[in-house]
Amino acid sequence: MLASLDVERRPGVFTFVAVEAPSAALLAAAEGMVREAMATTLVLPVESARSAGLSVVVEMAWLSLTVHSSLEAVGLTAAFSKVLGDAGISCNVLAGYHHDHLLVPVDRADDAIAALRFSSN
Repeated sequence: MLASLDVERRPGVFTFVAVEAPSAALLAAAEGMVREAMATTLVLPVESARSAGLSVVVEMAWLSLTVHSSLEAVGLTAAFSKVLGDAGISCNVLAGYHHDHLLVPVDRADDAIAALRFSSN
């Protein structure tokens, strides 16, 4: 699986926000969501967060691994986490049904892409 790994950058800049009760507008703008006991975390385009009057504390690039991974695959998360960790790049992971999605600091996006592509060779 790692040999066929490639990465694509989704256009835009994203941020994480935590809200107690997301409005319909925020839910419509959300690219990702996690419900927790203390709040709902939304991944929003930065513009959407600012338009809603929410603080933008981090600006992230959204990278998608193009390898078609199984939800039961073993070792993929550990492999890309090690590559990014060794490069000193923080990463937040969202698992989709077919692909893993990585949110990395926007100013390190090119470094992350280069490290991931190099590791798959």
